[in-house]
Amino acid sequence: MKYIYLLILCFISQIGFSQQWKADDLAICKAERLSAEKAMQFVPNSNTGNYDVNSQSLDLTLDPSIAYIEGVVTTTFAATENLTTIVFDLASNMQVNGVTNDTSQSLTHTRSGDELIINLNTSLTAGQSFTVHVDYEGNPISSGFGSFEQTTHNGRGIIWTLSEPYGAKAWWPCKQDLNDKVEELDVYLTVPQYNSFNEENIAVANGLQLSSNSIGSSKRVHFKHNYPIPAYLVAIAVSNYEVINSNYSYNGMNFPLVNYIYPEDAASVTPSLQVTEPIMDLFSTLFGNYPYENEKYGHAQFGWGGGMEHSTVSFMGNFNRGLIAHELGHQWFGNKVTCGSWRDVWLNEGFATYLSGLVVEDFDGEEAFNYWKGYKVMQITSEPDGAVYMSANDTLNVNRIFSSRLSYGKGAMVLHMLRNKMGDNDFYQGLQNYLDDPDLTYGYAYTNDLKGILEQQSGLSLTEFFDDWIYNEGYPSFTANVVQPTSNSVTLTLSQSQSHPSVDFFETFLPVRLLGANGEVLDTSVEHTSNNQNFNIPVNFTVVEVKLNPDFDVIAKNNSVNLSTSSANAELFTVYPNPANQIIYFSEMQNPIKSVAIFDLNGRKILTEEGNATEVNVSTLSKGIYVLKVNFIGKKSLIRKLIKE
Repeated sequence: MKYIYLLILCFISQIGFSQQWKADDLAICKAERLSAEKAMQFVPNSNTGNYDVNSQSLDLTLDPSIAYIEGVVTTTFAATENLTTIVFDLASNMQVNGVTNDTSQSLTHTRSGDELIINLNTSLTAGQSFTVHVDYEGNPISSGFGSFEQTTHNGRGIIWTLSEPYGAKAWWPCKQDLNDKVEELDVYLTVPQYNSFNEENIAVANGLQLSSNSIGSSKRVHFKHNYPIPAYLVAIAVSNYEVINSNYSYNGMNFPLVNYIYPEDAASVTPSLQVTEPIMDLFSTLFGNYPYENEKYGHAQFGWGGGMEHSTVSFMGNFNRGLIAHELGHQWFGNKVTCGSWRDVWLNEGFATYLSGLVVEDFDGEEAFNYWKGYKVMQITSEPDGAVYMSANDTLNVNRIFSSRLSYGKGAMVLHMLRNKMGDNDFYQGLQNYLDDPDLTYGYAYTNDLKGILEQQSGLSLTEFFDDWIYNEGYPSFTANVVQPTSNSVTLTLSQSQSHPSVDFFETFLPVRLLGANGEVLDTSVEHTSNNQNFNIPVNFTVVEVKLNPDFDVIAKNNSVNLSTSSANAELFTVYPNPANQIIYFSEMQNPIKSVAIFDLNGRKILTEEGNATEVNVSTLSKGIYVLKVNFIGKKSLIRKLIKE
């Protein structure tokens, strides 16, 4: 009960923090969940699995005031088996005007649902490359939330895309599965030079802007992205943006920060953008240089409340620090290394959530980080079940994939527990090894890939940890019986119960805090491997309070502590009533009382009674928990916990 009581006190005192974190979580998860909601019915297309995409060029014409797109997408691919046809994912409502090869020879094509099937007019063998050009147009239908959206802000037109997880096919012929990345991407956007208010239209896409050329009343803008990218991270936007440029330089890196902001919001948003650089410093220090340091990073404002981590340019519905940190964190975890299946989505979302927590720790200090962890623990333990890793059936439920409690919150806290188990040096080095592994970097990863790399770095077996905390469900509740048999040692007997039957015991490094009568504090931890396990803890003060998991470093709930004095002294002294309201009485005294003192939990003496008292008036004390110290004539002092109602 004390754990719950103290937790409530923490959140009353920091309600602004918790409300902001809750709002941030809801905005982030809602945006990512809604972007996928209708598209989750998409079945991975086995017909696109026989080739690897080497490069794609999107040469598109669009007007931010009109919901329409037309253009040519050029794809160079390598066959992975013998083939005579190639299949792209493209929504059935999009019109294909023609397909040609690299010598301008027309290629026949057919449509089957959302498939574009192209006859190559030749037979390719495994490893052989080929190029096709698809001329198409249409009004893209949103699949999910905002695959391709044409709307307005302040009366000005805007087009923006958000294709996670399977919305790319709504607006361009592509390969959508989580099994291939485009190795090299060019995006050419031809847009009206000015809108009807005579304001310049600004085009946005992944990578560096290489050129912008006027063509009559239009302009053609070329972006180049030289890093592997999955189809769902390819993004474009066009509107009358105000462009806010700066230069980032740190740890040998030097690249532009480019922010595309609505003009009506530029004055209010610009101060919020300043936090990007120190967050970039922190993440680059912990996880290695920004993954796209040869290009750019920035943000583009768009018409949704959350954000989306498109490579090199995150699309943002607001600019609070938590969202900026979350989307920037994805550039490492989610973009550089991408989850290989939606069952492993925590490798994207749990990491980005934890990185936003690391910003709290670094910028605001340990106390704020403890409140952040406490909020996460309360969120996770609000229900007794739920695993980080998803079952196959879970991946059909978009609310489960983008679960704030499990994929985001529990995934983040599992990472924090791994950090404590491994130690900071091995944890951060292990994550850099994961990001730089040649089989994973700019590719796809699975949960077991992470486990193996962290084991190799730390020398620890993490099988039990991953089984308990990632693959199975629930959390523990701890019970500790504590006695102080001597003045220089404490014995703690620890047991646990589990909230879900999938785990029979959580092997846990559990932090423990011992508090003394005069404000002493001793922080330690115990490795809990069995029920009724005994731990002897050296101390040099009289212990009056014991806290389990005091800073919320472990996912746990309903912890309890029973603290007793030594058996030699226990029968000598009784305080009643306790909890008390007006008067407390003493009984079973074998020696006269010399004096009585009452302390708060910070060690401050707030009440003293001299002489052989048998009762003390505590009516002036505020409600709360106190330490009662009774000094006997001819005998050592005794300590009791006192609760004032």
